[in-house]
Amino acid sequence: MELKHKKYLFPVLHVLAWLILFSMPYLLSQGQSEDSPAVPKVLINTWVPLISYAIIFYFNYLFFIDRFFFNKKNLLFFVINIVLITVLVWANHELKDFLIQWVLPDDNPPRRPPRTIFWYLDFFGSLVPLAFSIALKTTEKWMKTEALQKETMNVRLQSEIQHLKYQLQPHFFFNALNNIYSLVDYQPETAKKTIHSLGKLMRYLLYDTETEKVPLQKELDFMTQYIELMKLRFSDKIKISYSFPEMVPNIKIVPLLFITLVENAFKHGVTASTSSDLSFNLELKETRLTFTATNPNTPKNNSDKSGSGIGLENLKKRLQLLYPNQHHFDYKVEGGIFTAILTLEI
Repeated sequence: MELKHKKYLFPVLHVLAWLILFSMPYLLSQGQSEDSPAVPKVLINTWVPLISYAIIFYFNYLFFIDRFFFNKKNLLFFVINIVLITVLVWANHELKDFLIQWVLPDDNPPRRPPRTIFWYLDFFGSLVPLAFSIALKTTEKWMKTEALQKETMNVRLQSEIQHLKYQLQPHFFFNALNNIYSLVDYQPETAKKTIHSLGKLMRYLLYDTETEKVPLQKELDFMTQYIELMKLRFSDKIKISYSFPEMVPNIKIVPLLFITLVENAFKHGVTASTSSDLSFNLELKETRLTFTATNPNTPKNNSDKSGSGIGLENLKKRLQLLYPNQHHFDYKVEGGIFTAILTLEI
């Protein structure tokens, strides 16, 4: 419906503009007596040039500019217009003289300057609709080019976002399978529950996240299930805590942003030999959402491919594409504790 409205908008505006131009001389002459010979003279001397201006404008607007001016055939374009304007200026004078003699046959015109002066004035006056048609057509072309560039950019961004998303899902699945593998030998029942929980998580990844944005509550439920799944793997030496809002407003966010920081905390904050404290906190204040993840900083060695760093780099790219100028992402290491803070303006 919107495209149909735009399709008819320009013709309607053109009609209105010409109606105003043709009606102005008539309206301005209403103060004079209807029997006054000045009234038809004013109308003839204004309406006839306006018709020629319309011819110049639309011949260029609809044909000449696209075929010649935009195709770098400038010399031919200006020669055609000079011929067209010259013919119309001559026709204007002949037509005005004929109409005045026809409408006011008894009218004796006063002495006027030589006709050549009027020819020059009308010729240069006819350049105005020519210049206006070029300006309008160039503006329309620029607007179409801008719209096309924005559409192309949007398609490219959507493709890149989708690519990053597809990178994230196998990455997440790989980490979850590692968790299940560690449980199979010594906690088979727990491994079965973990597989069931993983099925729920993968259903969310495959189906619910196909939309551009998801309800914040669904994202929090997803993170809660993932953290609870991870708890099954670790002993009591690993303390895992999280604090999410109990009452969540009906707002939507881009899916799978915070889970990257949760995964990163488990990858780099847990070792088999030492105790660890991991915490995750989400605060919502008016339109600002802040997610904080903390964990001990235990960098992976070169042989451990799970520490390749794809998660944080992926997150940075997604934030730049999806929340430009609406996010702040920072992480630091102080006293052996790694802290990541992601703030979104929603």
